[in-house]
Amino acid sequence: LQRCEADSSRFVHMVGQLWEAMDKGEFAFALEAKVRRFNGEFFRTRTVLPLGRAEIGELRAAASADWKDVDPSIFGTLLEQALDKTERRRLGAHYTPRAYVERLVVATVIEPLRVDWDRALSTAERQKSDGRLLHAQASIRSFHVTLCNTRILDPACGTGNFLYVALELLKRLEGEVLEALMNLGGQEALTGLERHTVDPHQFLGLEINPRAAAIAELVLWIGYLQWHFRTKGGMPAEPILRAFKNIQGKFDAVLTFNVKGGRVSGGVPVTRRTQDGSVVEVESYANPRQPEWPPAEFIVGNPPFIGGKDIRARLGDEKTEALWAAHPSMNESADFVMYWWDHAAGLLTRKATVLRRFGFVTTNSITQMFQRRVMERHLLDKEPISLVMAIADHPWSKVTRDAAAVRIAMTVAEAGTREGVLRDVVREHGLDTDAPVIEFLEFFGKINSDLTVGVDVSGCKSLLSNEGLSSRGVVLHGAGFIVTPQQAERLGIGRRAGLEKHLREYRNGRDLTSRPRGVMVIDLFGLNVDEIRMQFPEVYQHIKTEVKEKVTVNAKGETQYIGRDWNAREYRRTGWWLFGENVPDLRHALSKLDRYIATVETAKHRLFQFLDASILPDNKLVSVASDNSLTLGVLSSRTHTTWAMRAGGWLGFGNDPVYVKSRCFDPFPFPAANDLQKQRIRAPAEKLDAHRK
Repeated sequence: LQRCEADSSRFVHMVGQLWEAMDKGEFAFALEAKVRRFNGEFFRTRTVLPLGRAEIGELRAAASADWKDVDPSIFGTLLEQALDKTERRRLGAHYTPRAYVERLVVATVIEPLRVDWDRALSTAERQKSDGRLLHAQASIRSFHVTLCNTRILDPACGTGNFLYVALELLKRLEGEVLEALMNLGGQEALTGLERHTVDPHQFLGLEINPRAAAIAELVLWIGYLQWHFRTKGGMPAEPILRAFKNIQGKFDAVLTFNVKGGRVSGGVPVTRRTQDGSVVEVESYANPRQPEWPPAEFIVGNPPFIGGKDIRARLGDEKTEALWAAHPSMNESADFVMYWWDHAAGLLTRKATVLRRFGFVTTNSITQMFQRRVMERHLLDKEPISLVMAIADHPWSKVTRDAAAVRIAMTVAEAGTREGVLRDVVREHGLDTDAPVIEFLEFFGKINSDLTVGVDVSGCKSLLSNEGLSSRGVVLHGAGFIVTPQQAERLGIGRRAGLEKHLREYRNGRDLTSRPRGVMVIDLFGLNVDEIRMQFPEVYQHIKTEVKEKVTVNAKGETQYIGRDWNAREYRRTGWWLFGENVPDLRHALSKLDRYIATVETAKHRLFQFLDASILPDNKLVSVASDNSLTLGVLSSRTHTTWAMRAGGWLGFGNDPVYVKSRCFDPFPFPAANDLQKQRIRAPAEKLDAHRK
């Protein structure tokens, strides 16, 4: 590199010939020496980029560093960030500490293998004490063979963090096995094991990003060679690398299909305009189905985090519908990660399966209803699986000024009816360091689908007495529906007869937890487009411009087509003057009330309050169709709030409780009370509501 820096024209030829020599184990002219044979995939396909003098200087500076102790568990993440333009500015700021990855790998892979190892070691010791030394050696050798044939699959491997940690932990266990074998028969007992060892071929990865998949393979080989040099010294046998093809790039783990092509109507391709203004063909996925995963004894990993409500926006309409068609048993509101969970759970109970356990990182919203349903289906099946380890709320990425704070859950499952350990985080410190410390309380017993031990409140049934009383509010899907009082005057309120029914006060979660913004919403439910144009022409024009045909320009000067005219969902294009979700049942329930009760769906503190019936709630509010202060008092009671925090889910970094109406309200039994007791509840409830307001 020093010579190339002086004359950059040499670089492509010298480096290209060096890589060729490394691949084949031949003479390298640049080094003036024969080099070892590497083989594998890394140097077989060679493309040397022509670099300038300054770039070669940077490369020489990097090559001057001591790389033998680089930590592969974060190296892949750092390398991927360096290659990704959007991540480069945060280089090194956002990665997962090794201890977090190891926690899940130990629970999923190492704990059951250690049970097997303890059993094999106990058998060998008994055989040795009986004078059967050769049988004892055979018992240890048999376990070593099993260990070297154990496969670990990460079906969303990214840059290989989980696979590398699993490799290192298996190598540690292998070290104990070989030491026990040597104690039984000396160095001779290890004869023939030089080439039979735990190596990268056992660590399988599926990854849709081919660049990340290539980095994952590199990470595994770096980790393997580091372990060799630390424990054995000297050079490994040739070839140093082997083409195991254990990492499959461009592999979508939850969706495969026969052909993806453009949708055609009448021989003409169907197109749509995207928000950036480009015109794309609408895709068609033929025969969508779940792909086959390579067989493995253990599955562990961290599938992508996409909330259920965001899947369509992130994947596109066509791929989302293909995903749903491939997974007919999944509810469409489940988070993306649950498709991995569901597939692994199905493999666990499949006949003749080799899978023993799987463990996944998920968002901590796994305790919410739509995620819980996925787990319940498998936990309560005729051939059930059980959670053997769970952590409902755990920090994930290293906390820095530039990194988003992420909270996750960990779940490990095994076939059959079993008890497990639930770990509850009670203290965490050093989250901004490379060695964070998390302290747990452990609870043993059957782990429920809401990641609790004990009474399974998720099994409570909805009560007929509560049916139809509670609902989330409307979903606008268009900021143009929201107007200020001044805009409402210009649109005709006070001048146009009947408009006050369609220009209503509007509240969202922040309006309730802080001070109301004082905005109104244009609610045209029940009207057709001709009625709007004739009766309220100003409103018609406003909605047409701000909702139907809305176009903006972003900070980069790019045109953004955000109006309903370019929405991929037909209902929103054709019904452009209506909200995305109008919730007619809620409207009917509130129609004869002067006031109703509302609470914020996700909030640190569970508060209920009365709202005037003229106010329209948005979907971040849960409304109860009751004007009775007795109901308000019961909902505000310690009994109900304790129940709601247990029955509902948790969300986000703040670990805020979520009020899921189907779990918190519908199954909740309101108490029987005489008139005096009712009054003793009503009076303080009214005072409490007035005081808060």
